[in-house]
Amino acid sequence: MRAESPDLVIAKLRLDQLKQRGFQFQRAASGVDGPLVGNRVTGDWVDAVNIEGFSRDCFAWRKRTSSLIVPGEGLVERRVRGDALTVLNEVLTWETAP
Repeated sequence: MRAESPDLVIAKLRLDQLKQRGFQFQRAASGVDGPLVGNRVTGDWVDAVNIEGFSRDCFAWRKRTSSLIVPGEGLVERRVRGDALTVLNEVLTWETAP
């Protein structure tokens, strides 16, 4: 039996914390190591998290919900890219609407 690295244990804890804050995650591809995609809609925000690999290719964005038609990425308020811990830690700082 292989012990998990401390960073992996922390990342799993962060995922659980995001689930408690309303995110719903699912695998975007088959297999236990397939990419994870998480979404949450609260108040004026739509939040998305994509975890491709633990140490790379992860990102998240926060977009304001609006009935306005805005070209491009005009409604994107926050964005983060990097490794899984960087992305998950940043998303945990995003406030939810009351």
